[in-house]
Amino acid sequence: MSADKQHGTRSIAPPTSEAVINALPLPVITIGADDRILHVNHAAETFFDHSARLMQRRHLRDIIPFSSPISALVAEVRRRRASVSEYGVELVQPRSGLERNVDVFATPLGDEEDSVVMMLQERTIADKMNRQLTHRGAARSMIALGAMLAHEIKNPLAGIRGAAQLLEQSGTEDDRLLTRLICDESDRIVRIVERMELFGDERPVERGPVNVHGVLDQVKRSAQSGFARHIRFVETYDPSLPPVLGNRDQLIQVILNLVKNAAEAIGADAVDGEITLSTAFRTGLKMQVPGTRERVSLPIEVAVRDNGPGVSAELLPDLFDPFVTTKAQGSGLGLALAAKIIGDHGGIVECDPVPRRTTFRLLLPMSSARDGRESAAEQ
Repeated sequence: MSADKQHGTRSIAPPTSEAVINALPLPVITIGADDRILHVNHAAETFFDHSARLMQRRHLRDIIPFSSPISALVAEVRRRRASVSEYGVELVQPRSGLERNVDVFATPLGDEEDSVVMMLQERTIADKMNRQLTHRGAARSMIALGAMLAHEIKNPLAGIRGAAQLLEQSGTEDDRLLTRLICDESDRIVRIVERMELFGDERPVERGPVNVHGVLDQVKRSAQSGFARHIRFVETYDPSLPPVLGNRDQLIQVILNLVKNAAEAIGADAVDGEITLSTAFRTGLKMQVPGTRERVSLPIEVAVRDNGPGVSAELLPDLFDPFVTTKAQGSGLGLALAAKIIGDHGGIVECDPVPRRTTFRLLLPMSSARDGRESAAEQ
């Protein structure tokens, strides 16, 4: 009798190498001697938006441009018969035009001549973490600034506006034009300050399970009845998406602001304007809850994409900072407030700029019942 049977235990077969590779959260590709793709794991299918069956009928140049440094890296692995790594490689996917910054790790495949195993790690995941902490720091600074401005600016502005109204009653027509300008500009400053006061609102907000598709439907209806009536909407939803843990009104506020920005980027005179609303379930990204050691998974992705001119590279690093805007009449507080609200939800807001296709992406936590089961979402 075997030892396993004597002790009443059951032997477990070790996982196959393919099962291990498929379990990895990073894209892994095996490349043959003729640059034909021999095998890809599940993460690579998601990364390149191709099925394994389709990719295994193609060559490396079909998913990575021939001029990419990755092609030279694979050739160097074959020449040296040793592992080679390269960091911060710009990868533009031929099919979608999406540009990503990746670290590449490649190594020869055992004794198989000229076969190479390559693993990719997208740098934006780490960058998102760092930028999100920066956004939260900026939001905290705005909380103090907003509270101070509300007290120090609104009261004097009320006096200025009142004095201008008194002068208007006894002034000439030219004087009345100037006093009206004073009143209008005072009102505009008050509106800016009132928006900044939102940063100082630290009252706890009730959160629960929210059906994000219901949020998107309401945002779309609001946009199509007003500022985006001339724009075509495309919806790409994951119908099996679980509910988000959040506040419905705040999520509507954030997404409506992103859609409004997209419509303004496209322009009022555009004849081919298009905004795409999409949802997806992503795995592998977690954020640490501030003040605790708890790490929260952010599997729910909500994206707003437009075919406007795009965001300049110079503006991108500071895009979510207060008062940063490309609009002549903009206050630069909309995206800063969006970053604060999503940060308060424990999530991330990111911008992926590609010429003629700018995508704002929200990564949010999933709502679960106390026993870990999926919660029913609000419509």
